[in-house]
Amino acid sequence: MTEAIDPGLPIRPADQPARLDALEAAVRDRTNLRPVVGLVLGSGLGGLAADVEDAVAIPFDDLPGWPAATAPGHAGRLLLGRLAGVPVVALQGRFHVYEGNDPGLVVQPVLLFRRLGAGIVVLTNAAGGVNPDYRPGTLMLIDDHLNLTGRTPLLGGNADAIGPRFQDLVDAWSPRLRERLRSAADGEGVTLEEGVYAGLLGPQFETPAEVRMLRALGADAVGMSTVLECIAARWAGLEVCGVSLITNAGAGYTGQPLTHEEVLASGAEAGPRLARVIRRFVSGLGEAAT
Repeated sequence: MTEAIDPGLPIRPADQPARLDALEAAVRDRTNLRPVVGLVLGSGLGGLAADVEDAVAIPFDDLPGWPAATAPGHAGRLLLGRLAGVPVVALQGRFHVYEGNDPGLVVQPVLLFRRLGAGIVVLTNAAGGVNPDYRPGTLMLIDDHLNLTGRTPLLGGNADAIGPRFQDLVDAWSPRLRERLRSAADGEGVTLEEGVYAGLLGPQFETPAEVRMLRALGADAVGMSTVLECIAARWAGLEVCGVSLITNAGAGYTGQPLTHEEVLASGAEAGPRLARVIRRFVSGLGEAAT
């Protein structure tokens, strides 16, 4: 276990290179594997980690400056190994701003993916359905996002060695990778919808009025993660794609209260379908590289 650092302390972009040096060194003490793709496994979706072969598992709190995960359904481990024969790095769980973490810490895992060698990141999450047609169990390919957190990981002095000060987010969610995910889903006989993910701070769920607002803004799903990771990943030059697992209808659609247990239960049901899609997607990346 490494020395504890207050996870709420501000981390500016300019601070990231030194922190990433320490994180990279800690990982390289365990493995020299150079990943092709990074995976972030959200609430209830960590089961895919069991398919990573020859995995080296590093608990979050064994890595410099990283606290243990606190969100239910998040194991809190960094895994390096092979999925469908392709070298990968996977985050089994993630950090959230609502846990008291600074945005700079929330995005450090995807920046570490890049430092370790990955060129692609797949972001997954559990989300509420804002589009009334997207029922619990729906898998939604993310084609764009709304960052409604009021936060950005790029605030402060820039680190030009990582990426530009002003980051273009046109096609932040790679059209090329979205097409590959659609093909993977077709190959597995899995239906994949598509839409806009809205990221809010949480941890409270949305009010019915907020869900109506989000729908008016063009959102199809809402959650408490992902958007800051996408921004940082693009800043660092990673190609980004992602899938939301719709775990519950938005507030006010059913008249029933929302619970995190519902999120985990839907993840347990639909997670295996998403795992098949991601496994085929990653396998295709390996074939394209040969």
